Amino acid sequence: MDSVYDLLVIGGGINGTGIARDAAGRGLKVLLCERGDLAEFTSSSSTKLIHGGLRYLEYYEFRLVREALAERERLLRLAPHIIWPLRFVLPYDAGLRPAWMLRAGLFLYDHLARMRTLPGSTSVRLRTSAMGAPLQDRLTQGFVYSDCWVEDSRLVVLNAMDARALGADIRTRTGVVSARRDEAAWVATLRDETTGTEATIRARAVVNAAGPWVSETLGETLGIDSRAAVRLIKGSHIVVRKLYEGDQAYILQQPDTRIVFAIPYERDFTLIGTTDVPYAAEPGPVTISPEETRYLCDCINRSFAERIGPDDVVWSYSGVRPLYDDAAQNASAVTRDYVLDVSDSAGKLPVLSVFGGKITTYRRLAEHAIEKLEPYFSDLGPAWTGEAVLPGGDLPDSDFDKFLAALQSEKPFLPPEIARRLARAYGTRVRDLLGTARSLAELGASFDGGLTGAEVDYLRGQEWAVTAEDILWRRSKLGLRTSPDSAVRLRAYLGREAAVA
Repeated sequence: MDSVYDLLVIGGGINGTGIARDAAGRGLKVLLCERGDLAEFTSSSSTKLIHGGLRYLEYYEFRLVREALAERERLLRLAPHIIWPLRFVLPYDAGLRPAWMLRAGLFLYDHLARMRTLPGSTSVRLRTSAMGAPLQDRLTQGFVYSDCWVEDSRLVVLNAMDARALGADIRTRTGVVSARRDEAAWVATLRDETTGTEATIRARAVVNAAGPWVSETLGETLGIDSRAAVRLIKGSHIVVRKLYEGDQAYILQQPDTRIVFAIPYERDFTLIGTTDVPYAAEPGPVTISPEETRYLCDCINRSFAERIGPDDVVWSYSGVRPLYDDAAQNASAVTRDYVLDVSDSAGKLPVLSVFGGKITTYRRLAEHAIEKLEPYFSDLGPAWTGEAVLPGGDLPDSDFDKFLAALQSEKPFLPPEIARRLARAYGTRVRDLLGTARSLAELGASFDGGLTGAEVDYLRGQEWAVTAEDILWRRSKLGLRTSPDSAVRLRAYLGREAAVA
């Protein structure tokens, strides 16, 4: 007999997991299918910021900026282990945006949202401030404002974990081959991408949160035409060795009117991005082009005293962003707002498709999605995610430093950098990972970067990690510190453990 669900969610990125979590918390029986790993594509390829979108003010996107700023404050409370404040330095560059425009934009940025837990903007003399030390001498004035950092792929996983805890069925490496309406339900054929086996389920509604594949899923998988369209934009980032001291990030204006970020990354590196390149090929895994690498290097060389080139890049990543097609000529001007498109059959069996969106507003997008589906479900519970911490986010007083100190006191054998990394990644769930261990040896096998068998086992058992890539590049960024030999040993360990299971 086919399994029956209230809601089938297609796509395990930030929007899919956010909607699954919200719906499960309102009492719906939810199935989420992701044909790869959670956050494998777009949601792990962001600039890793929870931000209002300062540059969106130029395009008069006031509603989006206001919503994003409010969500920035909220998410900082709900996930203080994986989200934390950053100060951004915006140098004034003569010949680009005038200083009055920057001041006006930052004034709006400070006042569009009602809540305010982060410090506001201020001006800075770059030649007398440590914040100006990495920059070229020609840059003498600037501004400083606040936004937040996020571990993007971990945010996706935490939403999936909470959805599961609320009763959702989360299936990774499971594709939806097809789905069609009969008189009573959506009938969907699922395929296990590892074994190739297929199964059939039934659902009262479908959410199409397939990201770059949203149009393909709507037309080919679900057999539905839609007037809404997605515009694919490729964004790439590079990582180089640390360019400067300090915890501040930089937002650099460019002659083509774009902005590029330089952000402290994983303690010893600097993250630089992003590009905005129209993408016309089939969606899927993408890599940075030589032209994009050179562009990002040139952006840094235009403002920083230290010059970089393609040979300085230690890692890069790219993703395809599925933006709502608003017919803008410039890729950078395409709206980052979202559109939720609902199609039904005689007032029942709806499919809701998600076009566009940004990681900062995923929670509100999920709320709006459930509001759109409310007419089809008479017994939905009320909105609830606005005050519900994500797994591991229940730090005492939301004070990360205090929590880290307590962890180091409980587990004094942990080297300081490993303790910090674990506390950041898992928050209060780190105690489940470490258990009763009283030494590093009791955590089992040892890999580069402080990764242990206990952590690998936790990720496999609790966070759907299957491959070394899942662990090294999405559940963590330990790939930056992992030698080829250690990666081979990790793959062997995963193989042995899978055989035992």
